[in-house]
Amino acid sequence: MTSASTPPIPQASPDLAGLRVQIDSIDQQLLTLLNQRALVAEQVGEVKKREGTPFFRPDRVAQVIDKIQTANPGPLKNAHVAAIWREIMSACLALESPQRVAVLGPEGTFCEQAAIEYFGGAADLMYCANFDEVFHATAAGSAQYGVVGVENSTEGVVTRSLDMFLHTPCHVVGEVSLLIRHNLLRQTNNLEGIEVVLAHPQALAQCQAWLSKHLPHAERRPVSSNAEGARLAATNPAWAALSSERAAQQFGLHIVAHAIQDDAYNRTRFAIICLPHTLQTPPPSGQDCTSLIVSVPNQPGAVHDLLVPLKQHGVSMTRFESRPARTGQWEYYFYIDIDGHPSQPHVAAALAALRGLCAFYKVLGTYPVAS
Repeated sequence: MTSASTPPIPQASPDLAGLRVQIDSIDQQLLTLLNQRALVAEQVGEVKKREGTPFFRPDRVAQVIDKIQTANPGPLKNAHVAAIWREIMSACLALESPQRVAVLGPEGTFCEQAAIEYFGGAADLMYCANFDEVFHATAAGSAQYGVVGVENSTEGVVTRSLDMFLHTPCHVVGEVSLLIRHNLLRQTNNLEGIEVVLAHPQALAQCQAWLSKHLPHAERRPVSSNAEGARLAATNPAWAALSSERAAQQFGLHIVAHAIQDDAYNRTRFAIICLPHTLQTPPPSGQDCTSLIVSVPNQPGAVHDLLVPLKQHGVSMTRFESRPARTGQWEYYFYIDIDGHPSQPHVAAALAALRGLCAFYKVLGTYPVAS
């Protein structure tokens, strides 16, 4: 007999119970098949080890996911199928050879999110204090890959990353474009008594209109990453941070205000870097970008001349940025992104002509454009 104070526990209808039995049976079949796939992946790893071929092949991941999406009859959406298969492949790759990936830390950064989106959740993440450390760890071989921010749709390029690219032996093999939503995080669920707002300088700039309106007297204090700001905010009730929902969960903070970035469609591009012997230039995908650093003699018309080979060979330029060369002579390095892959004759011809005009010329990488 059920007491008046204790409501009866609802029982599953016979139809629902039968469906749950079916799901349990299917889950067991899936588990069996996934482990069979993992056993084959381990054999693939042994072959790759003998042959000395790369364990991680992003082009192969893309091919598998594209094939699965093409064969998908539904009702699962293709985007969800892609996410599931990326995690399956990441888990299998971890059995072949765990991939160590350097990212901006601590846990909860958008850089970490970009790494998980690209490599899957089974990647072995190495957390670094800043992007300089990400470059150094990747160049030194402490990590096979690194993930660094390169450009924001609101605030433009991440200048430190551009400067680091100039001297690193690493090249770019991929990119991730993330929709960035900054949330105001703190210990208590209100705006009262906030004295300091901590975040990466880019995040502070991306939220300046909201901060000026709602927290005009709070100090805006730059830190190495948004997640580091969240970690610090968890130590002081008068501090708040601009960071992700993931960081709020990681550090036990309230989300006081959601998505306060000034641009609702705020996005950041992250570059995937590695040493050339870890992974060579990916094969053409049909939607590729080639990134360059060049400099030209400081003379009239030199910058204009840089663009002529691109026009002559029908190559589209998608980005053009300048950074001081720090020689004291008002000289600059130019960072250029162009559409296409060097295996395409018109791109190869344009690059050859461009190289002949440059005092300094370096290909940063060729890689598939992020969707």
